[in-house]
Amino acid sequence: MASAAAIRLQIEAALSHRIPSALTPRPRIIRPVAPTGITALDELLQGGLPLGAISELTGPESSGRSAVALSFVGDLTRAWSVCVWVDVSDAFDPESAAAARVDLSRLLWVRCAAPAERARPSADFKFALPEKYLEPAPVMKGLHGGGCGGHPRNEVKGLADAVSGLLRPEAIAPRCAEPQPRVRQEWETFAPPQPRAPQANVRMRPAKPWARIEQALRVTDLLLQAGGFSAIVLDMAGIAAEHVSRVPMATWFRYRAAAERTQASVLLLTQHPCAKSSGEVLLRFQPGEARLDEATVFSGIEHRVEIERQRFAAHGNVVPLRKPPQSSYAAQWNSQTTWAGTR
Repeated sequence: MASAAAIRLQIEAALSHRIPSALTPRPRIIRPVAPTGITALDELLQGGLPLGAISELTGPESSGRSAVALSFVGDLTRAWSVCVWVDVSDAFDPESAAAARVDLSRLLWVRCAAPAERARPSADFKFALPEKYLEPAPVMKGLHGGGCGGHPRNEVKGLADAVSGLLRPEAIAPRCAEPQPRVRQEWETFAPPQPRAPQANVRMRPAKPWARIEQALRVTDLLLQAGGFSAIVLDMAGIAAEHVSRVPMATWFRYRAAAERTQASVLLLTQHPCAKSSGEVLLRFQPGEARLDEATVFSGIEHRVEIERQRFAAHGNVVPLRKPPQSSYAAQWNSQTTWAGTR
């Protein structure tokens, strides 16, 4: 009776012209890594994020996902590499990227919801995602029993409009002693809407809000197929989970194959994981906790991240029978605000 090894050799010899090494498992691939710039996270990942693979960074707002991505991209751009930031919900802030030491001349910023498109008053053009397609901001307890508010980048964007609104003459309330002019009310008349004539050679854009996500996926696919980029960040952190989960699994598998061919690192920023087995590393960020070094001064955020999946680690092939302690899968670091200074 033939042994199992002899039968295995016979099967592999018969299928060698079709499937080489049919019964031999593929060797483990230890991919090269690039440091993120955060010492605690690099020690947890045994060097940094892998090159030529998909890394998922998931977690709620203000948990440190964008900060890790900016630090990773900043190290690559300072090493004369070109990176891409695909911004789906228009949340990227160039000033924050420059503060994270990102070379903006070597960063391609793809905006999928430009402000010029959102400013169009026509109802036939819908570019910005409605509120129902965005993840609601979490309620966070802050000073004096109130909330911390929205993200600082969103507050900075609306600061100019708020200040200009306060300085308008009509915004100033009149005093009680001044006589108030009587305004005569005019009766409003409503005319029936006139049918518009069809215009030739005018392409109407689709009115579905999910078109921004589809555009971001097509752009990422083209960038991966073209090659030449060291890192591609697909920022879908502000999109709700029920819409991100609509992305087909074949898309992530195609991204994984293209990233392995071009040796580009794909960073996927989401609220919930969606790449499944196509992702090499899955990092779960916990909600950040505010640091109050002074009594009433916000000085930074304390971040915590855990590894939920890491397909190929740098350790040996021996798998321990006991579960390692939880601290070996988690890292913690602190971010500091600019006004806090060096301590």
